[in-house]
Parts: sequence; C-alpha cells; structure tokens
Amino acid sequence: MRRSVANVMPAVLLALAFLGAWELYVDMRGVDPLVLPAPHAIATALWDNTGLLWSNFTITAKEVVLGLGLALTGGFAMAVAIHSSTRLRRAVYPHAVGSQAVPIAVIAAPLCFWWGFGIFPKLFVIALICFFPVLVTTVDGLAAVDPDQLKLLRTLDASRRQAFRFAELPAALPAALSGARIALAVGVIGAFIAETSTPSSGPYAGLGREITSDLTALQTSRAYAATAVLFVFAIACFYALTIAERKLAPWTDRT
Repeated sequence: MRRSVANVMPAVLLALAFLGAWELYVDMRGVDPLVLPAPHAIATALWDNTGLLWSNFTITAKEVVLGLGLALTGGFAMAVAIHSSTRLRRAVYPHAVGSQAVPIAVIAAPLCFWWGFGIFPKLFVIALICFFPVLVTTVDGLAAVDPDQLKLLRTLDASRRQAFRFAELPAALPAALSGARIALAVGVIGAFIAETSTPSSGPYAGLGREITSDLTALQTSRAYAATAVLFVFAIACFYALTIAERKLAPWTDRT
C-alpha cells in the first residue's frame, strides 16, 4: 500500500502544482474565462454537468474499448501474417504506413454512406488510428526471437505452429502489449476525431462532439471539464492495461 502511494504521489504533486500555477495565472492576469477558464470554474462545471458528461462519457468509453479491441485483433493478426510471409510484408507494410496519413475527413462521408450514423464508422476510425503501433511493435517482437530457441525447437522436431506458440508468441506478446498501450494513449484522441468527423444519431454523441458543441456555444468551462474526463480516462486505461500486461506476460519485468 505504501509503495503504491509513493508511486502515485509524484504525479499527484505535479498535477496540484500545475493547477495551482494555472489558477494564479488566470487570477493575476485577468484572463477572460471564455479563453481560459480557471481550474475552480472547470471543477464547478464538472460538478454541475455530471449527468450530461457521464452520458457522453459512456458513449466515448464504449467506442474506445471496442475500437481498441478491433485495432489489437487486426494489428496482431496482420503482424503475424507479415512475419510469416516476406512477400506479404513487402505488399502490405507500405500500405499500412500510408494509411496513417489518410485524413479522416476524407473518408468520413463514405463510412457514413456504408454504415450509417451509428457506432461503426467511429469504430473504424479509432481502429485505423490505433492499429499501427500494435502492428509495428508486434512485427519487431516476432523478429526479435532468440535464434537459439528456434534452433532448439527444430532440433526437437517442433512444427511451425509449435515454434510460434512456444518461442515467437512469448517474445512478441510483451511488444504487442507495449504497442497496445501506445494505441490506447492515441485511442482516446482517436475517439474525439471520430466523433467530430462523423455524425451521430443518438441523443448523446460522445465527449468529442460535446466539447466542440460547448466551444461553439462559448461554454468553455464545460468543454474543459469534458477534456479533463478524457484526460483521466486515458490515464486509467493506460494503467489498467499495464496491470493486464503483468497477468498476460508475467515473464516481463515492468515497473
């Protein structure tokens, strides 16, 4: 317990110092709250709009979790396929790199035309943004297998599937999970991009749409409150995945 508190305290103290400096800056410089609200105004907006923010947060959280799941599955499967075939690697890898340069606004209209105004276009956008870190780290992890292990397995007459299971997969899993943590960090902003790039049909469109609507309506404090929710959510998901990594790959030493 004491160790956990000691690990958390530096981040908490830094956050408090930052918020204190922010509060002083706004108060002493007389900054217009429409431009930069003070932390206490953001906290008030968060408290006064808890129901609205929570309803939008559940939409965004669902999109992030499902989109990241698609990215992890697709990125890992593509990495295994690329690792297994040099020809496939030469054919697919350049296109995977190029996909990260595609402006979401360009493909938003076709996605909505194909899948409507529901959650599927947003999941595609999040998966497109998040799959690449998983792909790259998994490919590197698969390529970093100890050659002596593979030689030993071949000596024991192991099949290609057995070599993957007992040598390549354990080596690639920590790398894939590291890629997943990177993907998760960008997945939250990916949800924001997805929500602001594609229309929604429900009464709540997610925190991304809420933030842009609040900024347009000059509800700056509420927009910052929604941003704070995304900030905390990204941190919580990142460390939840770190805990999962310790369970899934206990042979790695993570701090």
